[in-house]
Amino acid sequence: MSVKSIREIKEELKQIPPERLPEYLALYRDDGRKGVQDVLKTQENRLKKYEAELARIQTLTFFEKRYEEYTYICGIDEVGRGPLAGPVVAGAVILPKDCRILYINDSKKLSAKKREELSEEIHQKAVAIGIGLSTQERIDEINILQATYEAMRKAIRALSVAPSLLLNDAVTIPQVDIPQVGIVKGDARSVSIAAASIVAKVYRDRMMEEYDKMYPGYGFASNKGYGSREHVEALHRLGPCPIHRRSFLKSILS
Repeated sequence: MSVKSIREIKEELKQIPPERLPEYLALYRDDGRKGVQDVLKTQENRLKKYEAELARIQTLTFFEKRYEEYTYICGIDEVGRGPLAGPVVAGAVILPKDCRILYINDSKKLSAKKREELSEEIHQKAVAIGIGLSTQERIDEINILQATYEAMRKAIRALSVAPSLLLNDAVTIPQVDIPQVGIVKGDARSVSIAAASIVAKVYRDRMMEEYDKMYPGYGFASNKGYGSREHVEALHRLGPCPIHRRSFLKSILS
């Protein structure tokens, strides 16, 4: 029987899902070659990171488990309260009981690539997803806080399944009859709110990338409507475009 080379063992273990690593590590534990032992140490570190992530995800389900008597728990979050341009967008996500999505987190703590990957996984696994938005005109008309609440109510109505309980990021949404719990920093403490944060962020970012094509010069694809130096300089040079929030520009353009 031929002995596998170090390179072969390295490639084999790289392809093994982390949950199956212990049984494969045991196969090579008695291999005395230093190269093999180095490979095992690398994979042991990978396993430790995986186990730490499982533990972190478990803590993110605290509120879902606390209120597990509710059949459909819906996380609610918004993105885009602060930008100078574009809508405010809310996400509403109902995940299955005991749903596990590794590396899910507050969308602000994730790279754009990771958000895209997680958004796709959330869409695949969720019981229901709703998106709601309030336009820049609506923000100017009723103010950003009321527009945010409006977007959240729209997201709830867009769900294909009626939620039993809402877990919200810090707020209590007015004019909603569904029981709700506001959780401070909820997008970093609840898996449902984190999921809502991610799908809303990805949705809004894609909108702003499309707006960048319609209204070039402001850098919407990169700044997503926030008041970056490039964006403010473009405002002084070009003036506001149709998606700017006029109520947000008074101090900048005065």
